[in-house]
Order: sequence, then C-alpha cells, then structure tokens
Amino acid sequence: MTSENLHETATELRLATFRLARRLRSVRAVDSRNTAMSDAQLGVLAALRAHGRHSLTALADRERVTAPTMSALVTGLEEQGYAIRIPDDQDRRRVHVDITPAGESIVVETFERRTQLLMTEIAELDLTEDELRILHEASILMRKLAEL
Repeated sequence: MTSENLHETATELRLATFRLARRLRSVRAVDSRNTAMSDAQLGVLAALRAHGRHSLTALADRERVTAPTMSALVTGLEEQGYAIRIPDDQDRRRVHVDITPAGESIVVETFERRTQLLMTEIAELDLTEDELRILHEASILMRKLAEL
C-alpha cells in the first residue's frame, strides 16, 4: 500500500469512526434515577465488568487517564451506586474498585441498545452476504487497531 493510499484509508476510517461513535454515544440505558453518566464513566464500568476488580492505579492505566481523573470518575460512579471501593486486605492504604449490580445493569442495557441500533442500521443498508462478511472482518481489524 502506498503512503497516499494509507493516508486515504486512515482519513476515511477516522471520519467513519468519529461519526459512528457519536451516534452510538447518543444511545444510553434508561436510568430511573435520571442520573447523568459520562462516556468516561461508562468506559470505567465496562472495564470493570469485562476485567473485574481493579486498583485505582490499574484502572487509570487501563483507561489511559491520570489517577486523580480516575478517582473523580469512580467517586461519581459511587455516588450513583454503580461502583464500590473495597479496601485491600493486605494494605489498608490501597483500595480496589468493583462494579455493582446496578452498574452492570447499566452497561448491559446501554451496550444492548447500541447493538440494536447498529443491527437496525446495518439491515437498512441491505448488504449482500459478501458485504456482511467484509464488514465483520473490518470490525475485527478495527478492534485490533483500537487495542494498540
């Protein structure tokens, strides 16, 4: 691939990803308490759901934010009942963060609503089987790119 083709591909990917992410972020679970949750907070809950209990430092590293930022995110999640701080058994100065059942519910419902949106929009495209296969393969490549 030439550098010109690589640039064009990167540009198209950036534009498509940005637009799609914006639409997906607009879809959230309905919380009976009408509490506002930021995308960063949802990301923290998703990480806790997927990878289990973390120390604040490990969670900050995973989400690529500073420790003070993570502390503020977790405080907000605690206040909403979505996360809990648990003292370390060995070192009382350390705390771990875990997701609560309410937090897990919000993550599951939000992700399911977003999946349903994508399913509806993909169905509207009326793609061929080959196009669906290509889209699936592209999604796997995008995940690899996102995990760098």
